[in-house]
Amino acid sequence: MINLTKILAAILVLLAIALGGYAWMLSRQAPAPAVSAAGPAAGPVKAREVLVYPVVVAAKALPAGEAIPADALRVERLTINPAGAFQDVAVAAGRVPVLDLAEGTPLMENQLVSGLALRIAEGERAIGIKADEIMGVGNKIQPGDFVDVFIMLKSDGKDVDRSQARLLLSRKRVLAFGNASVDGLPSKSPDKAAAQQAQRNEPARTAVLAVPIDEVNRLTIGDASGRLMLALRNPTDMAQPDPKLFADLPTALQPPQPKTGEPRRAPLEGLDRAQAGLTAADLVTGGKGPSVRPPVAEVRAVASGPRAASTGTRGGLQVEVIRGERSETVNY
Repeated sequence: MINLTKILAAILVLLAIALGGYAWMLSRQAPAPAVSAAGPAAGPVKAREVLVYPVVVAAKALPAGEAIPADALRVERLTINPAGAFQDVAVAAGRVPVLDLAEGTPLMENQLVSGLALRIAEGERAIGIKADEIMGVGNKIQPGDFVDVFIMLKSDGKDVDRSQARLLLSRKRVLAFGNASVDGLPSKSPDKAAAQQAQRNEPARTAVLAVPIDEVNRLTIGDASGRLMLALRNPTDMAQPDPKLFADLPTALQPPQPKTGEPRRAPLEGLDRAQAGLTAADLVTGGKGPSVRPPVAEVRAVASGPRAASTGTRGGLQVEVIRGERSETVNY
């Protein structure tokens, strides 16, 4: 009897231990569904906090129109990556902003100068002139070509022999011809091929040349005073006219003479020569004055003969005075 009681007690103890173990296992597995349900929502939040991007920002205020020095930029790690942003300071250094940028502002491509202005070398200016099929070599000129600019100056109907044609500027780079440009901006049309074909079919009305600043006056006056012709040349042809063979044209404005004891001033160059200007008369005559014909009255002696007899004069001298287009005979 005692043995049976001991056996039952042992069975009950083992059953209690088994139930306790089972309860312990259930207590560990029960929270699992709640954790798995919350897991997908918590995972992306943690990922968004960790994911950052390197972005170039202004280390100090950047004024518009001035080149950006490298020490005015820094790279910050941001949680956003703006379209057109820079990741490397070396790529953005030297660019010019089109608007004032505050410190800490991310630097983006659309905030910087772009387009044709970046294709102009230092000391040059982009100048547009009237163009048509004849002066543009049958519209065969393309951006990036080099051309010689000739000018044809016509005199009035009575002085056709004084008309002239000569080289005005040599080996100038074409920045744009018609709608085509060296900046290579993509077409805004969804059908790029169709847009390019329409561009080729449209006649060019302007040509944009890169011209040194001290030669801009020659081109602008030549375009206004005569007819310009563009002569296409091979880009490897580096021949240029010798400037020593011809005297420099006088400027419209003359600097003051140096005072006694002051050194002689150097010839005007660059912006100073452009500021001094050029007159159309000096461009036409090579600096010899407003006209090849003297402005004073031209006097020619006319032999007295039948004309004098018909007027009833007694010998004397007849002088023909020419003033411009008018001619007058005076008896002396």
